[in-house]
Amino acid sequence: MAKHGGNRAFSTVKQVVAWLAGLALLSGGLSAPAGAEVKEVRLAQQFGVNYLPLVIMKKHGLIEKHAQAAGLGMVKATWAQFGSGAAMNDALLSDSLDFASGGIGPLLKIWDRSKGEFDVKGVASLGSMPLYLTTINPNVTSIRDFTKKDKIALPAVRSSIQAIVLQMAAAKAFGEANFRQLDDLTVSMRHPDAMAAMLNRAGEITAHFANSPFQEQELQGAGVRKVLSSYEVLGGPSTLNSLYATAKFREINPKTYRAVVAALKEAIEMINRDKNAAARSYVEEERSKLAPDFVHNILVDPDFVVTSTPQGIMKYADFMHRVKEIKNKPASWKDVYFPEIHGEAGN
Repeated sequence: MAKHGGNRAFSTVKQVVAWLAGLALLSGGLSAPAGAEVKEVRLAQQFGVNYLPLVIMKKHGLIEKHAQAAGLGMVKATWAQFGSGAAMNDALLSDSLDFASGGIGPLLKIWDRSKGEFDVKGVASLGSMPLYLTTINPNVTSIRDFTKKDKIALPAVRSSIQAIVLQMAAAKAFGEANFRQLDDLTVSMRHPDAMAAMLNRAGEITAHFANSPFQEQELQGAGVRKVLSSYEVLGGPSTLNSLYATAKFREINPKTYRAVVAALKEAIEMINRDKNAAARSYVEEERSKLAPDFVHNILVDPDFVVTSTPQGIMKYADFMHRVKEIKNKPASWKDVYFPEIHGEAGN
């Protein structure tokens, strides 16, 4: 079984924040004069092909390229890798990151939590891609079949996009009042570790709510079946993850912010123009043991759409507001994203 590789992950949130804070201290002596924009942009991604636009941005130095074109001179992009959106949100609010990336669940939670203070909003979508809940338990054909003997691995209990989708599925299966019925079965675990634990039958993990390429790898394993797809729960394609930032960073560094947006859009164009090259870039940059053809097959799947346009945001927001996972309900998807992408046909 092919395994995903990557050596930039950190074991705890504290380690990540300390690492990034150390970088900030080291660069403090080189800080620009008052009124100037930052000379270092700190970004982070998570695990999976779903973060490919960020991989391409990093590989080709697209932020540096667009910053230079904007007259900002030499701007350094520093990248870190996290295991969950919840951990990344903590780093963003502690000013250890400038741009975070994560699922719609974490984005809506930090948008809600930060209103009137940090005012975190989405920069753009990274794409509309399905999430699969898989299992090795032969007795499970639907979420109704899970019992206390099962443990479902996902990036962060109750806060990751997988956790939110599972709650939405539970609400449909057991009634909205019971949307948390499966929460006690969930375990926070990074995707690579969850995949290994399930496929190796090592420990208590019997199911994994994953993303690409882990879900596709798992489905090649003996005795693994798909229980549901996020598209089934949402009733159609929906944004999986987004890049997001604070209003303060955008206001103080308008040219840098626009350079990041331009870099993201160029990366998306590059992926859609040449998916073979994009697949090779993913394998190289993530130090993955997957074959480029395996990744390419994911990229050409009609359900896997790399786009900056947000989709299905209000379906998540409506549910999360109804069950009191967020206090504030956005009037539209545009409330959740900064104006630079309001011209796109989102929903």
